[in-house]
Amino acid sequence: MIQRIRIKLISYDHNLVDKSAEKIVKTVKQTGAVISGPIPLPTKKKIITVLKSPHVNKTAREQFQVCAHKRLLDIYSSSTKSIDALSKLELPSGVEVEIKV
Repeated sequence: MIQRIRIKLISYDHNLVDKSAEKIVKTVKQTGAVISGPIPLPTKKKIITVLKSPHVNKTAREQFQVCAHKRLLDIYSSSTKSIDALSKLELPSGVEVEIKV
């Protein structure tokens, strides 16, 4: 049975996601495991509308947008060496990592 490790990276900054995915791919390839990805997943956009004035001019509004960028990595035929290398890897603080085995 082939063990698959799925890593999902989420961040509000697309540069951080790309750099951390690059780091993961580089370390996994050094250990000899097979990796597929990074696969870009759809970006979630959240738009928030706020009134500019608290009491008057209800038609004057301002909109803010927050985008959550995601990348997906699959690691096949991993060994204990590659898992140790992944656990010791330091990623930027703005990146959320989800790991499923």
